[in-house]
Amino acid sequence: MKFEKTAGWLDWYADPSKPRFQLPAGSVDAHCHVFGPGSDFPFAPERKYTPCDASRHQLFALRDRLGFARNVIVQATCHGADNRAMLDACLHSGGKARGVATVRRGVTDAELWDMHHVGVRGVRFNFVKRLVDFTPKDELMEIATRIAPLGWHVVVYFEAADLPELWDFFAGLPTTVVVDHMGRPDVSKPVDGEEFERFIRLMHEHPNIWSKVSCPERLSVSGPPALDGESAAYRDVVPFARQLIETFPDRVLWGTDWPHPNLKNHMPDDGLLVDFIPHIATSPDRQHQLLVDNPMRLYWPEEVGRTRLNT
Repeated sequence: MKFEKTAGWLDWYADPSKPRFQLPAGSVDAHCHVFGPGSDFPFAPERKYTPCDASRHQLFALRDRLGFARNVIVQATCHGADNRAMLDACLHSGGKARGVATVRRGVTDAELWDMHHVGVRGVRFNFVKRLVDFTPKDELMEIATRIAPLGWHVVVYFEAADLPELWDFFAGLPTTVVVDHMGRPDVSKPVDGEEFERFIRLMHEHPNIWSKVSCPERLSVSGPPALDGESAAYRDVVPFARQLIETFPDRVLWGTDWPHPNLKNHMPDDGLLVDFIPHIATSPDRQHQLLVDNPMRLYWPEEVGRTRLNT
């Protein structure tokens, strides 16, 4: 099946630079996607956009080039609740990928177990109105209650201005909750301002809530790096991500967000995104927590347990 990309869609960066920053051994890219290919895994009829193809082969090639050991593949909204592309990538990863699915109320227990065996460890609830249609919160709570016995978590995607109306729902979820991209703060506002302080307070009051400190390219107002990859790139995002890492070092994750859906102004070089990491995680210990310890504990806990038994 042939799909025409949404007008103005930016394709992913085809020749990323080799990062200067050497990732710790065992690092996990904890937020990335696969799109199609549409000929094999058609995009959902109800989608809000039609992306470029971005296959598992291309994702795994990027993983190896950047120096990651593993991926967490998050279901893309353009595929709706048809998780086949994500599941196929997990299945062919040799155990090096875990998945976060989108499911509806009608999913059966057998289907959830099948996804678990392939590598799914969470479900995603998207509250960004321009990307998805509204799903009743009682349906989402029912799904969260059903996945809790599997040891799965809930990933939530929302915009900072909507946190007050979502607070009680997030606080009531019976699982670990992982917030995408720091809750999309407005980084033109102060890091100690009311909006971001509200998010910090949410994490303080609810120790089951984690955050991804990802997507500086999506949040930044100051913009992308200069051609030489200077360290000032996305500098306006640094204080927000650094505060989360220093305040909640055992509850933060990082990911590339490849292939960077719905970016309007520029497509980032993924190698330079990796070089952003030491500006927000400023010591080897913090880097190891962010990139190895935390994602392994959340997505591969059985391997963490074996390691402890053998030490």
